Amino acid sequence: MTFTLAIIGRPNVGKSTLFNRLVGKRLALVDDRPGVTRDLREGEGRLGPLRFTVVDTAGLEEATDDSLQGRMRKLTERAVDAADVCLFMIDARAGVTAADQGFAELLRKKNATVILAANKTEGKAADEGYYDAFSLGLGEPVSMSAEHNIGMDELRERLMPYDVSTDDDTIEIEDRDEGPIQIAIVGRPNAGKSTLVNEILGQDRMLTGPEAGITRDAIGVSFNWGGEPVKIFDTAGMRKKAKVNEKLEKMSVQDGLRAFKFAEVVVVLVDAQAPLETQDLRIADLAEREGRAIVIGVNKWDLIDDKPAKLSALKEALTRLLPQMRGVPMVTMSAVDGRGVSRLREAILDAHRVWNIRISTSRLNRWLGDMVSRHPPPAPGGRRIRLRYMTQAKARPPTFILFTSRPEDLPTAYTRYLVNGLREEFGLNGTPIRLLLRKGDNPYAT
Repeated sequence: MTFTLAIIGRPNVGKSTLFNRLVGKRLALVDDRPGVTRDLREGEGRLGPLRFTVVDTAGLEEATDDSLQGRMRKLTERAVDAADVCLFMIDARAGVTAADQGFAELLRKKNATVILAANKTEGKAADEGYYDAFSLGLGEPVSMSAEHNIGMDELRERLMPYDVSTDDDTIEIEDRDEGPIQIAIVGRPNAGKSTLVNEILGQDRMLTGPEAGITRDAIGVSFNWGGEPVKIFDTAGMRKKAKVNEKLEKMSVQDGLRAFKFAEVVVVLVDAQAPLETQDLRIADLAEREGRAIVIGVNKWDLIDDKPAKLSALKEALTRLLPQMRGVPMVTMSAVDGRGVSRLREAILDAHRVWNIRISTSRLNRWLGDMVSRHPPPAPGGRRIRLRYMTQAKARPPTFILFTSRPEDLPTAYTRYLVNGLREEFGLNGTPIRLLLRKGDNPYAT
């Protein structure tokens, strides 16, 4: 065993469930009632190549007297003192409680080495609790579900630095294969989606023709595109909801919408000969709301006479009608003869890179200071809104948390000013940006 990991947290946050998963056996009792675990329980933990001693502890209680809860707390504190690293678990569905904040302060006072874990994060109901976990000032939380085996790879990576084994085998799989880039080609009927996919594949894999609506299924094809493994989905054309009448077409559109869930990059393909319609913008807006990187592909460009005027009109319309995606890359092409398809590939790879970007906390806060100096937030009622601290919560898409004195009073126009500034300063074009406001001081201040 190379290190000792103590799992700590309030009662019923999932400590024993995680303990059983790490040791690969049902050694600890698990029940919905809090307080089932009372003693320290040790086991041989395993995560991929990592081998370590894992300790399941009683739920941290606020009692410090000689009661049963007080004695259980003292036992857990001894485990914290003896462990090389502590995994502090919170229940993301319940959010950060006053007890969690108190225990976080206790861990800081003990100078414990801590990894924060937000458990039970399956489902959107836990998103709020996950982001609130940053307010504990213990770094970026691991998003996990011990019950459903979610987040174990991330936990393993966070534990890797504490492995002092000299066995070279434990280092071999640090860079794991994350799979191909998932790309969805979406757009209105007859925009040329299947023709484009055939051109990219170099073969007539998809049925094409002048009739609109030939494609009915969201078909995924895996292949190597210029040295980059990708999986590309050709989808059914998406018309306005009122015009979708037949049951089969409704099913086809729903199948295409599901492709958004799998995609990392969405190529919104528009017909250069047709005016940019509301439906095109709705499709792009849907991709943005789903948090996907976006590239606009303008097909049938070879059929346009006044190309500069047409391109200028398209860019102006996108900027005006889709302001939340300012700077989204636009690629003109012809799927029939392949012109511009190589530039589309470059735009997709660049959009995927930006979608995965992470910005250091120090750089973010230097930028925030400059933005506030240039344009301070308003002072409704004569009370200045203080922007205290910013950190990046996650990538895919880039998501930021801003700690402020009065989040409910910060105007939408000012948050838009910050989002546009993030996009401009850090080159975040073509990707959605999430900015979450939280009340509080800088949780990382010493």
